[in-house]
Amino acid sequence: MTWKKFSGEIIQSSILEEIERAIIRETENGYKLKVCIGTDSQVKGLVTDFATVIVLLREHHGGFMYIHQEKNTQQVSIKERMLMEVQKSIETAYSICDLLDIYDVALEVHADINTNPSFKSNKALNDAMGYILSMGFIFKAKPEAFASSTCADKMVH
Repeated sequence: MTWKKFSGEIIQSSILEEIERAIIRETENGYKLKVCIGTDSQVKGLVTDFATVIVLLREHHGGFMYIHQEKNTQQVSIKERMLMEVQKSIETAYSICDLLDIYDVALEVHADINTNPSFKSNKALNDAMGYILSMGFIFKAKPEAFASSTCADKMVH
């Protein structure tokens, strides 16, 4: 799986090694960190572009992110697509959660799903929330889910 920085620079090592180096660097610089993971997608014709982000927030000092993008040609309903986004976020969170535990870094999984029932994405809210919480992760939906609805969204638009 290829990850890159916001600048476009491709991460040459594993994302786990990159995150660990970042945690060590940032905590040595005196920052308290939190990690937020989210995925967004955009349908473009017959192709759906997915972007998953790992956002490292420095408490009161901004943050930075790592991005993984992939394309899918499978045609699915809006609910299925929302749950595919959540699955990608959970897989990413699961792959780094042990490392975050070692360094005592908080983790949230953000879902690009609206809590307002008048939005189409709301159909997936209960399933997404149950999926994320059942995996033991902290769940955030819109408007608090900035990792998916702002950061990942920027990458697919």
